[in-house]
Amino acid sequence: MFDIEKVKIPAKHIIAVASGKGGVGKSTVSVNLAISLARQGFKVALVDADLYGPSVPQMMGLQGAMPKVDVVNEKEVMTPVEKYGVQVMSLGFFMEQGQSVIWRGPLAANAILQLFENTAWNTPDYMIIDFPPGTGDIQLTVLQRLTLSGVVVVTTPQEVALNDARRAIDMFTKEGIAIPLLGIVENMSWFTPLAHPDEKYYIFGQGGGETLAKEYKSKLLCQIPLVAEVGKGAETGKNIFNQENQTLVTDFLKMTDHLIDTL
Repeated sequence: MFDIEKVKIPAKHIIAVASGKGGVGKSTVSVNLAISLARQGFKVALVDADLYGPSVPQMMGLQGAMPKVDVVNEKEVMTPVEKYGVQVMSLGFFMEQGQSVIWRGPLAANAILQLFENTAWNTPDYMIIDFPPGTGDIQLTVLQRLTLSGVVVVTTPQEVALNDARRAIDMFTKEGIAIPLLGIVENMSWFTPLAHPDEKYYIFGQGGGETLAKEYKSKLLCQIPLVAEVGKGAETGKNIFNQENQTLVTDFLKMTDHLIDTL
């Protein structure tokens, strides 16, 4: 099933960021992980592989941007849009705001392959792929055609999210696929009011990410608290490094250091 010719991407390491369900903060993790790596001096690419809900352009403050397209040897070649030192490619660049994508599996799989194959990547050290949620055609196509260095799985603490995360991990770790699980990120771990910085309210439960990491003999990379400013900032293209609230910077730098050391 997986003896298919691989797409050759000029990246040293390709990391997928995945989740079993939507709404757990996977794209937020992808964007800030890519920027964190770039701030450490690495050449970084970020591919928005969520064709049905591409949010990376908005989170990067790139609404309205359009990759340059040239014809090279009778083939269209796209130049990724760059911001914060990150090479960015997304189907969202070619869609109007609110436009839906109504494609069956083969058409969607072909579109995602074009993002990888028809882009003039500037030899990134790290390529981060923001996967769509779940375990569908796009994920399987990427796993078949690209050589991934590993996957980071994002979840929230409650059991319903953990069960979906288990399904995602099961797909990556199946025999014949066997993508290394680099670690678990637990998002929305707790809420701390600004007026009471020493208090933690575990709105969605407690310890879910750690439980998941132990189950799969992996590492809990970080626990990300629920910070309203981060969510609002993402809507206007602000990342964790250019916001007044810097509580998440240390967490992301530690996670980045671990991934660098592991790979």
